[in-house]
Amino acid sequence: MNIINQNKIVIFGAGKIGRSFIGQLFSRGDYEVVFIDVFKQIIEELNKRRNYNVIIRSDKEETINITNVRGVFAGNIQEVTNEVATSRLVAVCVGSQGLNGIFPLLANGLSQRYASDKSAALDIIIAENMHNADEFFRKELKKLLPADYPFEQLVGLVETSIGKMVPIMQKKDMEEDMLQVFAEPFNTLILDKKAFKNKIPSIEGLSPKENIKAWVDRKLYIHNLGHATAAYVGYVYKPTYIYLYEVLAVPHVFNIVKDTMHQSADILIAKYPEEFSKESLNDHINDLLMRFKNKALGDTIYRIGCDLKRKLGPEDRFAGIIKLALAYNLPFDKILYGLICGCHFRAKDENNQMLKSDIDFINRYYSDVDMVLSEISGFDHIRAKKVYAEAREIPLYK
Repeated sequence: MNIINQNKIVIFGAGKIGRSFIGQLFSRGDYEVVFIDVFKQIIEELNKRRNYNVIIRSDKEETINITNVRGVFAGNIQEVTNEVATSRLVAVCVGSQGLNGIFPLLANGLSQRYASDKSAALDIIIAENMHNADEFFRKELKKLLPADYPFEQLVGLVETSIGKMVPIMQKKDMEEDMLQVFAEPFNTLILDKKAFKNKIPSIEGLSPKENIKAWVDRKLYIHNLGHATAAYVGYVYKPTYIYLYEVLAVPHVFNIVKDTMHQSADILIAKYPEEFSKESLNDHINDLLMRFKNKALGDTIYRIGCDLKRKLGPEDRFAGIIKLALAYNLPFDKILYGLICGCHFRAKDENNQMLKSDIDFINRYYSDVDMVLSEISGFDHIRAKKVYAEAREIPLYK
């Protein structure tokens, strides 16, 4: 019989968010943290050291040593299954590209857990920035579980809003210590209060919300939108810029970013009038802009802007909020300008490289904004003529 460890969390993904945010919160909350990852070297180092450092980058640098951690290689299927079957909680932060690989592992753990104890529910914290993440997880897991598995009674799919900013680790920093990770001071994990099947953990930094959909939208359509707008407008303004703080030091660019975020906030208020007020979203925008300008964090416009097919996609930060604007008959010209600048984004990493998917994007669409709007952003010519008409009226160097 499996014995559930009430002070253990299994985290799929020992990357930046896994280590700097989820792992940090639960380790400091006296949980044993077990990372599952496909990178053997990271897992081996975690098991060798059983701790790692999170370097908080701000006006004052702080080092937080995270203890009581270990790792399991994702290829060790039975070992991963055992960990899931005996854990109080599971968290997933592997990124969209890695999700398909974790569903069989989760299903195996759920099945073994059920075989041992028919009443042992498991809460899965979905630490991914994606719309309707709970529905996606439910659909994929149900495909792999027996038809008679009581899914709704035993699996809590806890959506989150991940607001912590973690920059790309430079090669020199990884060579110095492969486990260290840099992050901003922000340390609040917003999650779905209603989704838990078990008692919500009493962990500092957890912020359960009644209407998680509204808070996921706030993250996507204000934080992610503002971030990407800064990267895209900043690149168009001066392609040699590397860091986000450089971009936002230009008053013209800063004002465009701020105005775009406020335009999106007005649309969110129309959708969630009981959840958000103009004052609360103004405060949120001002706080975000201060965080975006954090020079010590060293966040790059490449990291913030890359992955164009996803970020300009039909339900993502630009197209998603524009479609809401159309539904509420509200203006979206500033948001559309950010999207168009994204079509011209060509920033590269420290090795002068671009993502393969971004190279494919550029080769396919180059500067054909109409094709991006239809094929990538999912605007229908008939239903969204206004989007195309406005796009053609916007000069790139606004």
